[in-house]
Amino acid sequence: MKRIYGRFSPEQIRVLFLMLLIVLVVVIFSIQIDDYLTANFFNRISTSVAIIAVLAIAQTLVFLTRNFDLSLGSIVGVTAYIIGQQLTRIPNMHPVVTVIFAIGLGMLMGTINGVLIAYGRVPSIIITISTLAIYRSFLVEYSHAIPITTNNLPRWVVELNKISLLTIGGLELRVLFLIMIVIVVIFQLVLSYLRFGRRLYAIGSNPVAAKVAGFPDRNIVFMAFLLSGALGGLAGFMYLVRFGNIMVLAGQGLEFASIAAVVVGGVSNMGGSGTAIGALLGSVMIDLLENSLYRTMAVSEFWRGAILGMLILLAVAIDHVFIGRLRKIWARAGFLMTQSEEDPEKAEVSSHVE
Repeated sequence: MKRIYGRFSPEQIRVLFLMLLIVLVVVIFSIQIDDYLTANFFNRISTSVAIIAVLAIAQTLVFLTRNFDLSLGSIVGVTAYIIGQQLTRIPNMHPVVTVIFAIGLGMLMGTINGVLIAYGRVPSIIITISTLAIYRSFLVEYSHAIPITTNNLPRWVVELNKISLLTIGGLELRVLFLIMIVIVVIFQLVLSYLRFGRRLYAIGSNPVAAKVAGFPDRNIVFMAFLLSGALGGLAGFMYLVRFGNIMVLAGQGLEFASIAAVVVGGVSNMGGSGTAIGALLGSVMIDLLENSLYRTMAVSEFWRGAILGMLILLAVAIDHVFIGRLRKIWARAGFLMTQSEEDPEKAEVSSHVE
């Protein structure tokens, strides 16, 4: 038993459970839908999940601090349109410069959120709902309802989504999928090993204790929203690459899809708990269900939304009831094992008292 408690944590068990659930969903739909397990379906999922997963990582950073970012969909739309417009005017713009420009635009919008929330002490749900509307209104006025079309974009933008870096049989590793993997790996390492990541968990777990300990809580919350905006800008570039045709409604609803992904992936809305890997798996789960239900003709659009809503409620219930109780059991078991190593008699007394 000691070996089990030492090797696994509640978060790791939750990740394993989610992986098994994804496999179960694939098995169920493969029975219901003809030609379900095909290379084309995998390629479509791997491309569509990339944008959601990057936004889920952005949402994870602010979730860990007990905040929300409901403006991400608007950040994606604004960035995708402005980048697309600049590329139509300057078709020779280098791809690296284009990506940096997109990230910079996202950082600018994330900075506005971060300043008002971290230093203005205004609740994040109020600020980000407001900026959601402000950024979207800006896009409507700025664009004059004139869409960006693939005909006016440089060829490399149109072709980038189709480039396969690696092909195994019919399975393709595309550029957007690789960008997603790189982002997930980077932020998983940041959250696991860097001081900034540990402080995000500390602030979310107990903001008062973190402040008493001398953590620069305002700066950390600001940085979380700054990075969220930067990832939103990157997702805007990915959105442009994937769709090409950008209108004023671009990115609408992605903020809720990202929240659904992190909740299903086990990132607690109470802060202090969650991983980038969990956010990725939550994104895969949400996107897999949406695409699979869309191919199931027996399920109407209303019920597709209802099923996804029930999945979110189930994930929240599991997080608050099952995982919370499991975390307490783990903590108690770890305490007793520590006490038994130091003083076996004391551990035995503690176990009887509890």
